[in-house]
Amino acid sequence: MKYKKFGKTALKVSQLCLGTMTFGSNFRNIGTVNEELALGLVKHARDAGINFFDTADVYSFGESETILGNVIKKLGFKRHELIIATKVRSASTQEAFENTGDINNIGLSRKHIIESCEASLKRLQVDYIDLYQVHGWDMLASIEEVLEALDMLVKAGKVLYIGCSNWSARHIMKALYLSKANRWAEFVSLQAYYSLVGRDVEHELLPLCKEENLAFLPWSPLSGGFLTGKYTKENPKPQNARRSGFEFPPIDERSYGAIEVLDTIAKQKGVSIAQVALAWLLSKQEVTSVIIGANKMSQLQDNINSIDVALSADELKMLDNVTQPKTLYPQWMYERQNQNRDKFEY
Repeated sequence: MKYKKFGKTALKVSQLCLGTMTFGSNFRNIGTVNEELALGLVKHARDAGINFFDTADVYSFGESETILGNVIKKLGFKRHELIIATKVRSASTQEAFENTGDINNIGLSRKHIIESCEASLKRLQVDYIDLYQVHGWDMLASIEEVLEALDMLVKAGKVLYIGCSNWSARHIMKALYLSKANRWAEFVSLQAYYSLVGRDVEHELLPLCKEENLAFLPWSPLSGGFLTGKYTKENPKPQNARRSGFEFPPIDERSYGAIEVLDTIAKQKGVSIAQVALAWLLSKQEVTSVIIGANKMSQLQDNINSIDVALSADELKMLDNVTQPKTLYPQWMYERQNQNRDKFEY
């Protein structure tokens, strides 16, 4: 396993992070892993050198956190050897998720953040959470309310670092400014959707993370299983496949072209399509740790093997070109106005 510095912090995390959205039994068709299987997956991940584990209170409405906490306890892992991340924002109960009641068990109010953290600590059976992430934007909560609540948790020693997920560049920058101005705990990471067929983050979010030294954590690096090769133009919804019942994240027609390039490179190297897709992400300097998920041991091992897949400059160029996002304004104006600026000799 390889490790990277976690943004502006002194933490070192494995370049692969085990995501546990599959742990549980009550979350769309994704939560399918019971505690027995989870124990094997977590042990295998740890044996491979993974020290970073990511969950959320919404995953199977707390069951994922409970399973992860039980497994860590049963395996007897030392707390200081693990980086445990969880999230708050989404519905913590089925009633809140379905909007049938429990109206305050969702969002980023101070009440929900504080109560959710306490509940996560109990389910995970830990005294502190290494990385506590807001799981999305809440239009009802002011940034000040969110940041003050998170700062309270850090000052209380219940949370070591805070991060955000699924936030826009403008809101992240506003949060960083307010945190500095008020001496609150600052976001140290961003968790966002990034894959070979989902590259919107390259417009603003990735450059922001680089400039502000935020750790960047791609979620759904295989686009909900699309980048495994099982989905084709001829068979876009294979039976019993995850995306066949839950088409998320969205893809477009170019995505099938990416599969063809991935398949060509994978066959040349004797590896899986998924490994090449993950290796492409791992090659990105801005990427800190790629969040992988699995519901079977073979799947986890295949993903772990991506660490050893080296892509040549030509192969990276082939992959980059097949899904290259169109440059947006003002980025194309920046490029035009700054041609040759780096050639000036001081």
